[in-house]
Amino acid sequence: MTRASLRPFALELTNPLDTARGPIREREGFVVAVDAGASGSSAATGIGEATPLPGWTESLSACESALRDAGADETLASDPLVRLDSADAPAARHGLALALADAAARDAGRSLSAELAADRGLPSPSETVPVNATIGDADPDATAAAASRAVDEGFDCLKVKIGARSVDADAARLRAVRDAVGDAVALRADANGAWDRRTAREALDRFAPLDLAYVEQPLPAADLDGAARLRADAPVPIALDESLSDHGLDAVLDARAADALVVKPMALGGPDRALSAALRALAAGVDPVVTTTIDAVVARTAAVHVAAAIPEVRPCGVATGSLLEDDLAPDPCPVADGAVAVPSDPGLAGGAFDALR
Repeated sequence: MTRASLRPFALELTNPLDTARGPIREREGFVVAVDAGASGSSAATGIGEATPLPGWTESLSACESALRDAGADETLASDPLVRLDSADAPAARHGLALALADAAARDAGRSLSAELAADRGLPSPSETVPVNATIGDADPDATAAAASRAVDEGFDCLKVKIGARSVDADAARLRAVRDAVGDAVALRADANGAWDRRTAREALDRFAPLDLAYVEQPLPAADLDGAARLRADAPVPIALDESLSDHGLDAVLDARAADALVVKPMALGGPDRALSAALRALAAGVDPVVTTTIDAVVARTAAVHVAAAIPEVRPCGVATGSLLEDDLAPDPCPVADGAVAVPSDPGLAGGAFDALR
């Protein structure tokens, strides 16, 4: 008998994160704990996190409903992940899949990344994961100052939020960043689907001299054909994020619409699904980049493990803990010199989250 429990939480951001979809001020979700020892066995307990973000995942109420339908706060239903698959609730599935994976890895005495890698016959996971810093929307001087602070802290890859202003204004902001940090720092830009096709092409032409690693989600997620056409002769590489949730991995890869794919475990439905998507992208010649949806510490730690299991992973967007005013527990993956150390204790991080179990 396996039992699962839910604990709701709400965490405010230190400052609202302005995006083309509007500001993000708070993250709400559920800690999911599973106990396979409810019938007297010695199996390990596991911890997960379900933190939905509408636009990428289901709503908070739909997430809770899906988890309870799968048996959370009581004995889990048989094949609960299958039930969550049919509910189209990726954040709910993430919370339960992570809790079950954490329990399995703890029971096996190895880290979650080692468990994920072993399941797929991959080499031993990396001990550290390179990360990018995220720079929110602001005027050119403030954007450049934030970028310079990130570089001073050891980051050599920056992602700047764009799309909330005119193309001229964003070009000025990106130019200010490039001038401030120099050519050695990798620079990404994320438009969050803000543009139509004509504006996207204008923006890419304007950004071409800035040597961007890529522009993320230049078109609305629904316009996969437009992304494919844009990428065909774009002067800047294209990454897709929301399109992956809207269309699915097969459609995005078949359309040849991306040079890089942003893999969000919360939006894809769990660490298992996220790693599978990343490996399929690699096989198709597309770079996977693991990021969070500004999650709490449990899900961020899981994203670090997913990234560590990907061979030769690019800098990932998992250094988002500083965006939260408070957190569920101390972070076992602090950022140092633009990278995070991957916990090597059993499961997510050994006993780091025992108070949440």
